Amino acid sequence: MDQIKVYEVEFEDALSRTGYGRFHLKLLLLLGAGYSCIAMEMTAISFVIPSAKCDFQMSSSNAGLLNALPSLGIILGSLFWGALADVAGRKWVYSSSLFLTGLLSLLSSISQYFSLFVILRTLNGFCIAGALGLSLPYLSEFQPQKIREKVLCTMEIWWTFGIIAVPCLAWLIIPLTIRLENEYFIYSSWNIFLVCTSTPTMILGAWACSFPESPKYLVETGQLDKALNVLGYIFKENTGRRGGEFEVKSLGEKSVSIIDSNINDNRIKETNRSIKCTLKNFKVQVKILFEKEYLKRTLLICFISYCLLAAYYTLMMWFPELFSRFQRFETLYPKKSTSVCQVSSVFVEEKACDANVDSQVFLNTLIIGLACIPTSLWLPLSVKTLGPKFFIIFCVVLSASVTAAMHFVSNSLQNLILCCVFEAFTSLAVVTLYCALVDLFPTNVRTMATGLSLCFGRMGALTGNLVFGYLIDVNCSIPIAMISILLFVSAFSTFFLPIKAKTLPSKSIA
Repeated sequence: MDQIKVYEVEFEDALSRTGYGRFHLKLLLLLGAGYSCIAMEMTAISFVIPSAKCDFQMSSSNAGLLNALPSLGIILGSLFWGALADVAGRKWVYSSSLFLTGLLSLLSSISQYFSLFVILRTLNGFCIAGALGLSLPYLSEFQPQKIREKVLCTMEIWWTFGIIAVPCLAWLIIPLTIRLENEYFIYSSWNIFLVCTSTPTMILGAWACSFPESPKYLVETGQLDKALNVLGYIFKENTGRRGGEFEVKSLGEKSVSIIDSNINDNRIKETNRSIKCTLKNFKVQVKILFEKEYLKRTLLICFISYCLLAAYYTLMMWFPELFSRFQRFETLYPKKSTSVCQVSSVFVEEKACDANVDSQVFLNTLIIGLACIPTSLWLPLSVKTLGPKFFIIFCVVLSASVTAAMHFVSNSLQNLILCCVFEAFTSLAVVTLYCALVDLFPTNVRTMATGLSLCFGRMGALTGNLVFGYLIDVNCSIPIAMISILLFVSAFSTFFLPIKAKTLPSKSIA
């Protein structure tokens, strides 16, 4: 029997020697399906509002608050989960945050009070931040460098699946005449809808526990033996051979832990896992991101995220309500032309609460999701040729123009067409931005950078939804103009983002 040769190679070379097969497909299924569930969790509330407004006696400002406060949860959660993932690892943070996202959504489905419902959805947003911020970094750190960008871009397809699945489930469940009611408890079809969106998220969170820690993270934190074990496991899964047959026996890459630079023999001391060390590490990571090497890209990413996500999540969350208003207007005044602002003014004059949602509302939202499929396929096929900066700028400028045109629509069909273009291209820009972010920062601060950008993005979503909810019934021209301006500003700012620059080397922390 021939003796197996022993190689000492750097991490990227060792990762490429594990092959590409069963393990990577399972990982993509987990994180892709998780991404779809995150999309469902983030958009499900927009379908609940038209149905639950009578149960909770919601006004437009209440609806804006319900759309906005989960963003507050994401703001608080982004930095928390990002810092924790860079200290405790990707796997457990991802799996626990995903499971808790589903659990809190499930609990919100039985809430009988608006205040409790808002609190649970805010906590749900807090946990979403962990799963959302880790999806791309965790996936990227298992991918060979030559295909990493394309694999990350396929996540847009999974996001689209989630956007399509939500209206399908809502259309199937919410119109059902199911209602259990007494003086203490009300349970209707929209509650069942939330159960159906939360259950898959919990299942995927539990499944994620069976996956290994990111080998790149283990290398960066000095755990070279554990990283080799993970690479051997990946090799075994991909090839069907024994893990002991993996030809790489030693990693030659010298890595410095972000947790503690004074580590002997590449081992991490258990005391470094303490709360005190976690807080210290959090401060160090933030300090690195705002030092001269990273300052420009950190500020730009945060500003672009604020503007882009303020526009995207505000309109996306209000689509079902706007469609519902259009359908109600066209039912009352058939064949009469109208604009978004005229529809809203008529809505304000109505006093009666009507929880019934026209089936056309669900169909319109489904069409918007289907409109994202061509752009989702276009991104991974062309990102290498055209570059991520092109995608972001082109998509955002087109979306800004479409948003400005919404003020001039005269019927629901024109509104639907513009909404389809907006959703397809704005969501593409968001995913491309976060795919590019993976290459802008080194492993040891990558999830922190992602969390920070998500934090600013959700600040934008928070303020956008609050302003939109307040002004839609007062002067809807202002929020539409506001969203269009935010998009144009984010496109202009992207010109200065060094997306094509090589990732700067990880620096030691003294």
